[in-house]
Amino acid sequence: MKVRAKGVDAEQADHTAELRDLKRAVVELRAEMERMQFERELAVQDAKREASQEISQLKAAISELRDELQRAHIQRDQEVQQAIAAGKGEIIQLRGTAESLRAVLETVRLENDARVQAAYAASANEIEQLKAMAGALREQIEMARFNKENALQLEKQGARGEIAQLQETISVMRKEMELKKSH
Repeated sequence: MKVRAKGVDAEQADHTAELRDLKRAVVELRAEMERMQFERELAVQDAKREASQEISQLKAAISELRDELQRAHIQRDQEVQQAIAAGKGEIIQLRGTAESLRAVLETVRLENDARVQAAYAASANEIEQLKAMAGALREQIEMARFNKENALQLEKQGARGEIAQLQETISVMRKEMELKKSH
């Protein structure tokens, strides 16, 4: 039993050493955890401080942008009012110009109507003259065509007579050549 007691004592000593190591590890882990928690709290405070500063900066920027936007609205409203006033003046001028141009256009239109009527009458007379001239030219062309056809027929008859004479001359010459060859 003594051997057994020694084994149990050794086992207890191992457990005691292991327990002691675990207690030390727990103490160290607690210290590490407290240190990490402290660092985390410092980081949170730093982040809050930075966020607070950024929020302050953003609020200031927003305030500046609002002021600038308001100034831009005021300036735009002034420019719109100026443009409206200038546009009204220009519209009045354009209406006056349009009315005077209408009067001039009406006068020109009446003058042009008279000119068109005169030109139409003159062109109608000229058209009649051109039609008469075209008829006379057609007759001359028909006459020239008839004369040309007659001349062509006469030329053809003359050519046929010449051809007949040449054929007769060729025939006579052939005969003479044949006679000469045969002698």
